[in-house]
Amino acid sequence: MMTNDARRKAVKTMLAGAVTLSATPALAATAGVTANSRSATVAGTGTRPGNGNGNGNGTRTRPGNGNGNGNGAGAGAGAADTSGNANAATSRGGDGCTPPSPGWGKGVEGQRQADLGNGLYRNPIIAGDHPDPTVLKDGSDYYLTYSSFYSYPGLVIWHSTDLVNWRPITAALTKPLGAVWAVDLCKHNGRYFIYIPAAPDGDAWSIYAIWADNIAGPWSEPVDLKIAGCIDPGHVVGEDGKRYLFVNGIRKIRLTDDGLATDGQLEKAYEPWRYPADWVVENFAPEGPKLLRRGKWFYLVTAVGGTAGPVTGHMVIAARSASIHGPWEHCPHNPLVRTTGTAEPWWSRGHATLVQGPAGDWWMIYHGYENGYRTLGRQTLLEPIEWTADGWFRALGGDLSRPLPKPRGGKAGPSGHALSDNFSSNRMGVQWAFHDPAPGESRRARYTQQGLELAGRGHTPADSRPLTCGVGEHSYQGEITLTLDGQAEAGLLLFYNSKAFVGLGFAPDTIKTFQYAEEHGWARVQRATSTVRVRLTNVENVITFHYSHDGGRHWTLHGTRMEVSGIHHNVFGGFLSLKLGVYCAGAGTVRLNDFTFRALDAVSK
Repeated sequence: MMTNDARRKAVKTMLAGAVTLSATPALAATAGVTANSRSATVAGTGTRPGNGNGNGNGTRTRPGNGNGNGNGAGAGAGAADTSGNANAATSRGGDGCTPPSPGWGKGVEGQRQADLGNGLYRNPIIAGDHPDPTVLKDGSDYYLTYSSFYSYPGLVIWHSTDLVNWRPITAALTKPLGAVWAVDLCKHNGRYFIYIPAAPDGDAWSIYAIWADNIAGPWSEPVDLKIAGCIDPGHVVGEDGKRYLFVNGIRKIRLTDDGLATDGQLEKAYEPWRYPADWVVENFAPEGPKLLRRGKWFYLVTAVGGTAGPVTGHMVIAARSASIHGPWEHCPHNPLVRTTGTAEPWWSRGHATLVQGPAGDWWMIYHGYENGYRTLGRQTLLEPIEWTADGWFRALGGDLSRPLPKPRGGKAGPSGHALSDNFSSNRMGVQWAFHDPAPGESRRARYTQQGLELAGRGHTPADSRPLTCGVGEHSYQGEITLTLDGQAEAGLLLFYNSKAFVGLGFAPDTIKTFQYAEEHGWARVQRATSTVRVRLTNVENVITFHYSHDGGRHWTLHGTRMEVSGIHHNVFGGFLSLKLGVYCAGAGTVRLNDFTFRALDAVSK
């Protein structure tokens, strides 16, 4: 077995650049389109129930206000482009300067793959919007889920046998509970549990629980534990054999033996370590407590500094105690993980869980924003750690800019999943999800022999509660065929929330353009539509639309290209990401057929 010293030397060799891979070039030019500048101010302030100063109950505010400036150009329809290509290169549509770095492996549809096939991996291990990861080691299997916010079915569970290659297997939560934030996945006495902070209908936050005897389900209906005003639960069994939940603050409460009710009062558990007062952070915000028992110690891993805001805010800290009841001792290596500047490839790193690898080595799984791609949401990252002789641990991955040695002893399994969909089988949750659905919303979607039928709701994309599909690529192309029935209006979107989206819509007699979360009336085109194929091309945050009324034989280039790098949490709040979306509004239905997806390589011009 590799010693800690040998392991540390191997990782340092990797970080020193002893192993290099071919770099992926970034796009360098800008599409030659005259633009009209426009500013859209969106009030998106969000309040997370929490403990801004780490003392008891209270609330803390996550900044969500800001000005989103975008560029628009051209008329609605544009000129015919029989090639169907975007014909556009763009500058990096990002919010920072990314240093050159090695590329990723190629997975299904050209999607980024962490496993490089040579004993190394490169972060992220799960690309795209998979924040607040919670991971469970169950024998030789690993299971992971993450915050699903307003997406339903939600709480998608991913499976791995080596901590690098992951694939989704099921969605555990089908009943809408409003926004679902950082959860905890655990197993106790042979039963799986997920503890869920949620605020149904915008009411007060509480902690809910669902359970299953098989990780693939069926999962139970949510049970309200009535732990008011709390988020970010972390489950642990104390030295007394009793079950506890730690929550933001950092506070704890005892559970009944079945884990489905409380058995005591919420009480203060730990006063987290404080960073220097002159550090640039969002706020103190102690949250995300994850607990582990190893040897004689309980380890408490916590996030502080704020989830978003300045890139240097979020961080990982730790403490330990011989008893679940304390006293807790601060780790002398705090912070264990922290982004130190905008040149790093991963920003706002934090919210970690410790997990033992297949061969006994140890790792941290946490999230971070990718430099230049906040639009993708917080992605799942893996970093090696080492245990020191004094019983503490240290992170070994540096800024994660280089490939790292994979965990030893694991068996590589499937990685990711194809997004292309002929709608012949139900992929709700694992791939498709409604945004912020009302109870019973799932009945709007009906699988038939001809495809997926989606009933209309509302009048525009903003109130239609669209069907969305998450992506994790810098550049990609998605196409879908839409067939209108009745007075339905439908289209293809890049959707963040009802206040932030772009897209192209088709009514029976009109083509509509959506930018800055509103329709450009001046860009309407009178065109009869029954069936249309729509293509969205995203090249490093610059969006190009094409459409075809003859099954893809001839394409029309839409006249407006849209830059979307500013559509993310720091501007619009909500902790979400830009997702592909299909909306249907009005009286009628749309039939979805032949959705195709492929990742695109960056091309310099």
